[in-house]
Amino acid sequence: MSRLTKGLILAAIQLAIVASLGAKLALDRARLPRAWAKVRSYDPDLPIRGRYLALQLAVQMQPGGEAGVKTPKPETKVPCASLSGNLLAINGRLAATPAEYGHGVLLTTCLAPNSADVWLMQPVLYFLPEHADNPMQAARSGELWAEVTVPKAGPPRPIRLAVKKGNSFTPLEIK
Repeated sequence: MSRLTKGLILAAIQLAIVASLGAKLALDRARLPRAWAKVRSYDPDLPIRGRYLALQLAVQMQPGGEAGVKTPKPETKVPCASLSGNLLAINGRLAATPAEYGHGVLLTTCLAPNSADVWLMQPVLYFLPEHADNPMQAARSGELWAEVTVPKAGPPRPIRLAVKKGNSFTPLEIK
């Protein structure tokens, strides 16, 4: 077998791997539930990865979950503790039910006054094209939200960003 043939076989295998990952993500986007989550962003540019936003998602805690797992009450102010939760989409909003520690995703319970939201501890990454405007500039006129797909296990995957003013979402055109 010549070097050219070996190179073409290797290129075909790599192309098949990338295509299968793309097909899996497209299938997940089509069949998994979607939800909107309020976000806060930090670390917008790490040179080794290019331009991206590291988004920390707000999650509404729901009662229920595993037996024996306590649901934090919104009026209970914990300085910042962590708990485990199972993510789901309820009425188009990202929510979580408590889970046993070690199962589900990690959430932090730094509750704001009069809020039942907790924050997803692990940030999700939203990659930006090289010459795109920073979406944080557009978000100054309202709250920045992200539409995400909610897989059965693991962190949500961001699809698009929007600015929420009042009760309306205005999707951002990122080019």
